Amino acid sequence: MDYWMMAAAFIAYVVKGMCGFANTLIFGTILSFHTDNINITPVEVIVGYPSNVLIAYKERREISAGVWLPLAVLVMAGSIPGTLLLKTGDAALIKIIFGAVVTGIAAEMFLRERKSGKQKTSQLFLGIIGIVSGVLCGLFGIGALLAAYVSRTTDNNRAFRGNLCMVFIVENTFRLIVYSVTGIFTAEILRTAVILMPFMLGGLGTGILLSRIVSEQKVRKLIIAMLALSGVSLILKNIL
Repeated sequence: MDYWMMAAAFIAYVVKGMCGFANTLIFGTILSFHTDNINITPVEVIVGYPSNVLIAYKERREISAGVWLPLAVLVMAGSIPGTLLLKTGDAALIKIIFGAVVTGIAAEMFLRERKSGKQKTSQLFLGIIGIVSGVLCGLFGIGALLAAYVSRTTDNNRAFRGNLCMVFIVENTFRLIVYSVTGIFTAEILRTAVILMPFMLGGLGTGILLSRIVSEQKVRKLIIAMLALSGVSLILKNIL
């Protein structure tokens, strides 16, 4: 087991504990410099599943089916083409796409930080973001586009975290089945996921503790900077 992977898991779930999302982006971005996404995404979906269950249970009073259920359905529809791309796609091209997605999400989060109040969202936007997020979830396990949408449709951080994690639970369950059927899961991936579980739990607990000390606004600014730098670096590395 690579110590780099253990550190990536811990750091990613510190972020998850503090913000409720971005664990997959952090985990995938760190490891994409050393390995292909076909060896990253399946591990992360297994490791991340318990964290979503824990957060959803904690925020269960704020969960609304009207928020998470339509998104969950659209995400499952998009996961199938995303999974096929993960299994058959070119590794270098996937990394370039991944870098572009990470950079785009960082830009969207930055623009959101400069605005105040809940933004109105059309049903058309809901459909587009659901399908695109499904493809990204199947390909990279990325759920940050979902976070961008849920943040527009919830009134407080507890509702945001709870509804978002409900979408993740449905999508993760679906993806676990699809990955099993398509042969993406291997004995080595399962072994790696089991070994990383303690690092996930340790990072999640640390993040929840830190969230009581550090303001959410400061944490989000740090994440935006990290994602932007990582995304641009990943694109340049694989193009050059």
